[in-house]
Amino acid sequence: MGKPMCGQLINAGYNVTVYNRSKDKEAALTAMGATTAPTPAALIQQTDVVFIMVTDDNAIHQLFDGDDGLLSVKTSGKIIINMSSVSPGISKKYAGICYENRNHYLDAPVSGSQKQAEDAQLVIMVGGDVTAFNTAKPLLEHIGKMVAHTGVTGTGNTAKLAINTLLAIQAQGLAEAVSFATQNGIEVQQLLTLINNSALASTFIKIKGDAIISDNYKPAFALKNIVKDLGLAKDEGMNTPLGNTSLITFTEAAKHYADEDIIAIYKQL
Repeated sequence: MGKPMCGQLINAGYNVTVYNRSKDKEAALTAMGATTAPTPAALIQQTDVVFIMVTDDNAIHQLFDGDDGLLSVKTSGKIIINMSSVSPGISKKYAGICYENRNHYLDAPVSGSQKQAEDAQLVIMVGGDVTAFNTAKPLLEHIGKMVAHTGVTGTGNTAKLAINTLLAIQAQGLAEAVSFATQNGIEVQQLLTLINNSALASTFIKIKGDAIISDNYKPAFALKNIVKDLGLAKDEGMNTPLGNTSLITFTEAAKHYADEDIIAIYKQL
């Protein structure tokens, strides 16, 4: 996700400096015109706005608190935009620390996957200070088709967890519908044609239905990551019948299909 997002900013004419723990991923961005920083500490010293896109809370801790982390050097007036799908709690923690150092922190997770990032069609939900949001918004508008301020710090993360809970429910629902239909003699293609011409039609069902038909479970959004997000939602108080059921089902599926796409839940049924 980070690569195409950086690409959008480079194409818009911004000077972009990147840091990545995987150096081979940096090479593709330097070929596009980005420069590199050897550490997060060097990165924040060289830039005015820092974008973060990593997998989980643990990676955020490492980026901020590591020996060469973002907090290992004294800076002020910076805007840190965390676009990762992480807990509201970790955003509140680091927003507070950033504020003490006269920096700004925005939680700005996205709805969409790599294709949407490549096409600048992400939906971006942003929690945090309104002034910092207004400063960052022109940058974010190069990355997404919609940039919305959701409220105080952590609300962007909460909105993303709500959306991903629905995502899990929809993925499992589609998988269950296909499984039921095929058990009763209806071909997958026929069922999906009916769905895609009904009031239930959606881009998600079209893409994931095609994945089931072609038996293609290459991850656009890895199944293990929906388990993470459902767990975070659970920690924040999600306690609903469908949400709880999805967490149980995807957790079991992750034992076999963790690195495959979310719709690999179909193979679990």
